[in-house]
Amino acid sequence: MISETVYAALSSVLEGRLSRSKSELDQHGLSETWFPLTPPEAVAYPETTEEVSELMKICHAHEVPVTGFGAGTSLEGQTLAVKGGLVVDFSRMNRVIRVNDADMDAVVQPGITREALNVELRTTGLMFPVDPGANASLGGMAMTRASGTTAVKYGTMKENVIGLEVVLADGRVIHTGSRARKSASGYDLTSLFVGSEGTLGLITEMTVRLHGQPEAISAAVCSFDEISPAVQAVIATIQVGLPMARIEFLDAESVDAVNKYSGADFPLKPHLFVEFHGSESGVAEQVEMFGEIVHEFGGSDFQWASKAEDRNALWTMRHHAYWACLALRKGAKAVVTDISVPISKLAQAVEETAADIAASPIDGPILGHVGDGNFHAILLVDPNDADEIKLAKDLAHRMAERALALGGTITGEHGIGMGKKSLMAEEHGAAWGLMGQIKAAMDPKNILNPGKMVP
Repeated sequence: MISETVYAALSSVLEGRLSRSKSELDQHGLSETWFPLTPPEAVAYPETTEEVSELMKICHAHEVPVTGFGAGTSLEGQTLAVKGGLVVDFSRMNRVIRVNDADMDAVVQPGITREALNVELRTTGLMFPVDPGANASLGGMAMTRASGTTAVKYGTMKENVIGLEVVLADGRVIHTGSRARKSASGYDLTSLFVGSEGTLGLITEMTVRLHGQPEAISAAVCSFDEISPAVQAVIATIQVGLPMARIEFLDAESVDAVNKYSGADFPLKPHLFVEFHGSESGVAEQVEMFGEIVHEFGGSDFQWASKAEDRNALWTMRHHAYWACLALRKGAKAVVTDISVPISKLAQAVEETAADIAASPIDGPILGHVGDGNFHAILLVDPNDADEIKLAKDLAHRMAERALALGGTITGEHGIGMGKKSLMAEEHGAAWGLMGQIKAAMDPKNILNPGKMVP
């Protein structure tokens, strides 16, 4: 609980940037998915690392739970204050501190969104490529080890965060990593914090890797009569080493949702959305080779888009696919899934998942970043129907078990939070206990995002 004494102490640090208004508490207690409203007791809006450090010192002394908050786009309840306490909203820590053009990296605050960073980079010839769809904050993306449509070419946040400034549970400030391209110095603490979901510390500054803006970009969409040949075409594309920038799969139900939501008129069949980056000649060669692969697997209805406005329209439809799927059922929420498997097992995983959903009473469009073996089922439920939620969670559990049996993982990008915590022992065994020991060593009072991810 945040007592009046603690609230006064926190207020003295923030000078009017601490709130207990119901609207702000409710705003920070919402989830994008099926979790119920879970408001905190107060919301803090720091502007400096020093302020975050002082907040943590006070909360540590009084054992007040603390949950970090970026843009609130996480899907497994990571930002919900399930034990009450304080939410630290980083939206005011949103500056680009420095762009190092020659070294192709940038130092940023955690509250900046990926779109805002790329606006800042427009004149440099550089870009930050990780694209989870939502306009998420970079701090939140780091904490959930996010990826998205471009991960098949540019990697995930794991590969694109090279250094951090972190405030620990007791208020200490540490720095991890460096701007060097490689290091053999000590434990890789940067990788420890990336994906830790706010359970080990709060990020206050990040050094991220940048990439050159491609000379040429070409995007396309094509359809298949069945799921299997579409997925087999993806596998063949990856196995021949074709350097895709994006390769996305939508089943017929997802395509129907996109058509209704975005006004498109794609045939009601499984589709691939693809994009190529490179030189003019390189992209032309890639396009030709991909066309041959798709033809081999029976693909048709090719639509190519080289103009920026046409490509943007195509990827806007893909990025809005989650909301399009929700709109298939009025008032629905989603139990989301995001298993990832070795590419050779992708077709089996998708086909068995589709059959499992078809045999259940739950609607579940399938889509995903299949270029790296990651796909989603959007399991639509009435948020007030406990029986439906249980059926959907049972489906999700079977998907997770299927992924593990095929040598994969229970989450390719959404993370653990509360939603997948019960599956962690199944994937990690004794290693999950070790994660709990690391958490206990770094946060012995268990005030950082308690109830999430670790035992």
